[in-house]
Amino acid sequence: CEHHFVPIIGTAHVAYISSGTVIGLSKLNRIVQYYAKRPQVQERLTNQIAKELKAILNTPDVAVIIDAKHLCVSSRGIQDDTSATVTTYYGGQFNTAQKISELQNYLKQ
Repeated sequence: CEHHFVPIIGTAHVAYISSGTVIGLSKLNRIVQYYAKRPQVQERLTNQIAKELKAILNTPDVAVIIDAKHLCVSSRGIQDDTSATVTTYYGGQFNTAQKISELQNYLKQ
């Protein structure tokens, strides 16, 4: 967290519909880690990952979902260790109810 300099711990789900360009799975992890390993706010992190994926993959069809716990919330002030924050980016074809539902079904598995 860039405001309190404590970690944000969670999971990033990324998806894309290829326009012909594909990248290795480790590259997806590297992109997430590149942006996550700096003082950051979750909303910006979500958008930075999406922007990078769109540029590298040359497609607007990108989705990023981050579900994370903020240690600033669990260790300071309210001290709530059960809350989590979810941020999303749905671009291109993912910005439809059908694709969002399909993606959410994959994530439930």
